[in-house]
Amino acid sequence: MKKLLAMSLFCCLGLGTLSAQEAAEESKGVKEASIVFDNTTQDLGTFSEDNPVVKCTFTFTNKGNAPLVIHQAIASCGCTVPTYTRMPVKPGEKGKLDVTYNGTGKFPGRFKKSITVRTNAKEQMVRLYITGKMTESEKEKK
Repeated sequence: MKKLLAMSLFCCLGLGTLSAQEAAEESKGVKEASIVFDNTTQDLGTFSEDNPVVKCTFTFTNKGNAPLVIHQAIASCGCTVPTYTRMPVKPGEKGKLDVTYNGTGKFPGRFKKSITVRTNAKEQMVRLYITGKMTESEKEKK
């Protein structure tokens, strides 16, 4: 009987401590960044093989309550190069990720490339896309 009473008391104390820790975390307010892009797909339109380098910019906002840091941005292909804000983005502020597509040596036609962005935000990974159409060179048609 004493063992049962001791075990019950131990369980009650353990649950009480756990709920006190949860309440303390809630009252502190968990600090977390949150990345929200204005759009996740950019259409680069139609461009000629004669001018194969095109650029676009993705903008994002830190909707969280802690500084946002982009750890890396990796393109699915070497023809796509992302550059991004290296400094932490404060809560409520905006940042940008520039993407350069170079179609030199690629076959003309439609394309879709992805950029994987890894951050310290609660959305640890976001995938962005660029699309477009490169037309044949006017020089080769002559």
